[in-house]
Amino acid sequence: MAEPARLSERLPQRPATRAARVDALGMLKAGAVEALFERLGNRISDPDMDEAQLRALVVAELNQVIEEAKVPLTAADRKRLMREVLDDVLGLGPLQSLIDDGTITEVMVNGPDHVYIERAGKLQLSATTFESDAHLRRIIDRIVSKVGRRIDESSPLVDARLEDGSRVNAIIPPLAVSGATLTIRKFSREALSVPDLIRLGTMSPEMAELLEACVKARLNILVSGGTGTGKTTLLNVLSSFLPADERIITIEDAVELQLQQEHVVRLEARPANIEGKGEVTIRDLVRNALRMRPDRIVVGEVRGAEALDMLQAMNTGHDGSLSTVHANNPRDTLARLETLILMAGMELPLRAVREQVASAIDLIVHLTRLRDGTRRITHVTEVHGMEGQTVTTQDIFLFDYSAGVDLNGRFLGRTMPTGVRPAFTDRFAELSIKLSPTVFGGTGIWGGR
Repeated sequence: MAEPARLSERLPQRPATRAARVDALGMLKAGAVEALFERLGNRISDPDMDEAQLRALVVAELNQVIEEAKVPLTAADRKRLMREVLDDVLGLGPLQSLIDDGTITEVMVNGPDHVYIERAGKLQLSATTFESDAHLRRIIDRIVSKVGRRIDESSPLVDARLEDGSRVNAIIPPLAVSGATLTIRKFSREALSVPDLIRLGTMSPEMAELLEACVKARLNILVSGGTGTGKTTLLNVLSSFLPADERIITIEDAVELQLQQEHVVRLEARPANIEGKGEVTIRDLVRNALRMRPDRIVVGEVRGAEALDMLQAMNTGHDGSLSTVHANNPRDTLARLETLILMAGMELPLRAVREQVASAIDLIVHLTRLRDGTRRITHVTEVHGMEGQTVTTQDIFLFDYSAGVDLNGRFLGRTMPTGVRPAFTDRFAELSIKLSPTVFGGTGIWGGR
């Protein structure tokens, strides 16, 4: 570490301009961070010291470093310096302010000079930067070490979850040719409710009423959509309709669901350790859940061979299950399920696979992120059954694209009932579940069919 006197000598004592003051603060910050790491040594990773004690220690040492530097600082500059150094030493460095911003839903770092954010469904380049590649790598190392993982040339890819539930993906050279890349999908501290989704235009009141009835009638529902369309958010909303007197088991790759019921068992998959051992997959957890006396099984996302086990569970008495899957539309959802089932390695004929799908899935709710950044339910589709070799479906709600867009490029249309009454409404009658007469509309946007 440079001597305090040298540190103060290389900084202007009275910066004449704002640019000079910012440069001086940057130099002081770099020196302060280096000094802190040297002073604290191994104490900064002492497992016996809790977060509050560590923070108090760092603040005390930082105040001493600033005093020794003998650089005149305004109250505002000192406060900013303290915050940035604490973020660098204890937090996520330049990313900390983005993580703390409630309006930002995703942070994407494409190298030290290109940090993108998602706000209101739109991507934009932020003013945040890192000092160097080494600075970015240090932050990535801190993130993955907190969750007991490591990232280096032998293991250059990490998918993990932060303490607050945010999902993190980090990938470094040689896999990331353009340099270290970090993606953080922030975890919403407050789960959105049905009124929230109606207010945002994601769903209509009629659609909410139908989906609540479907969950209570124990229909098997699949939420489909692309990346970042809000599938997990909608799954949270659907799970809020689950009765409080049922035993619910959730299975996720990384815990994101926020169920409010009391009788909930939460299972999370585990990746292999450094030696490549100890992996527990979603498929293992689905199989285990069947032995746990579940009333409902909620799978965060099916993306592999677990699709077969989930469909078999749906077909063997575990009605009312919920899950999500990546797909472009409801028809693609069925095709993707077929592919995932075949990934299980079972030599099943295609007709048998399709019969499993048609028998297990009752409803597909498809989400789309539109060009204006909004997330909408664009399809609510009933899986009707088999007709020859084809799984037949019928749309109950469809988004009306024909309404066009306003001057700001925002879509004017909404998801409307097609006028088709689904076959599963017979189950509603058996269970005395009543729906408003307006739920399925009159003739629908297509004039009835």
